[in-house]
Amino acid sequence: MSSPSKRRDMDVMKLMMSDYAVETINDGISEFNVEFHGPKESLYEGGVWKVRVELPDAYPYKSPSVGFLNKIFHPNVDELSGSVCLDVINQSWSPMFDLLNVFEVFLPQLLLYPNPSDPLNGDAASLMMKDKEQYEQKVKEYCERYAKKEHIVNAPTDESDEELSDEDFSDGRSDSDDDVAGHADP
Repeated sequence: MSSPSKRRDMDVMKLMMSDYAVETINDGISEFNVEFHGPKESLYEGGVWKVRVELPDAYPYKSPSVGFLNKIFHPNVDELSGSVCLDVINQSWSPMFDLLNVFEVFLPQLLLYPNPSDPLNGDAASLMMKDKEQYEQKVKEYCERYAKKEHIVNAPTDESDEELSDEDFSDGRSDSDDDVAGHADP
């Protein structure tokens, strides 16, 4: 690639052309949300999250910033901010990686193999180490309560909405299937 901006354009386009619903923010490609489904055969299977991605100007030489917008109970995800603690994104990022790697490999691996010894959510890490059964129940409870399709349609898109109550995430109304976050306008 001749420049980081061309590589950024190509990586975002590849992600948009894949099976992921991508919703750009402010009509640019430096910030966007991606619909992410919990990996099969995991505690998170059936969960749907809106994941915020911010690409720095130096992408792909500098890693993207990745965070969950709707709640997830996981030792390596900050419960309040949604920030992800993942070495391959935060410390050992390489320009050889692309955005598809983040959603097809890195995030699924994070959910399949949590690391309670390096937590961002101390409560989840502690519960996982002390009472695995209760931890698994809480993960499933969070998936049911916060990680359904209707939750990502109404998930807050910036930090100014932190004061929303649980009821604000979904008001119980069912919008038509045509009006789903992440689908491009025709």
